[in-house]
Amino acid sequence: MAADPFHQPAAPGFDDPLGMLRACHRRIERQLGTLTRLRKHLPEHHADAEARAAASAIMRYFDTAAHNHHADEEESLFPRLAAARPETEGLTAALRREHDLLAGRWARLRPLLSAIAAGSGAYLPIRDVGQFCAAYAAHIACEESELLPQAESALERTGLAEIGAEMAARRAAIPG
Repeated sequence: MAADPFHQPAAPGFDDPLGMLRACHRRIERQLGTLTRLRKHLPEHHADAEARAAASAIMRYFDTAAHNHHADEEESLFPRLAAARPETEGLTAALRREHDLLAGRWARLRPLLSAIAAGSGAYLPIRDVGQFCAAYAAHIACEESELLPQAESALERTGLAEIGAEMAARRAAIPG
C-alpha cells in the first residue's frame, strides 16, 4: 500500500527537545525563504496584501519562536552540555556570539518589515537580507553538525527531560 501523501509525521514534542530544535531549524529556513521571496516581490508589487501578510508572519516568527529557540539553547542546552562535556564550552560560546550577531541583523531588518506590514514601506536591502539568511544558514549548519550530535551523545534522559520541561515553561509564559 502506498504511503498516505496527506499524512504528515507529528512534530517532535517537549519529550524530544533536540528534535524540537531541529524542527525549529526547518521553520527558520522556511521563514528565511519567505523573507527572500518578499524582498524579490517588493519592487514590482510594493506593500500589497501579500507582502504585508508575509512581513507580519516573518516578524511574528522571529520575535517569538526564534527568540525562544535561542533561549532554549542558551539557558537550557548549553549549560548542561558544558557541564557534561567541558570541551564544548568554546563551541557554545561561539554559538552565543552568533546569536548576538543574528539579533543585530534582525534589529536592522525588523523596522523595514514593520513598515511593509503597515503598508508604508516597500524596501528590503539585498545585502541585509542576504547577510541575515547566510548567517542563519551557517549557524544552523554548525548546530546540526556539531552542537546537536554532541548533545545527543552527552546528555542523559534526565537532562533532556529537564530541557524539554524548560522549553515548555518558556512557551507557556507567552500569552496567546
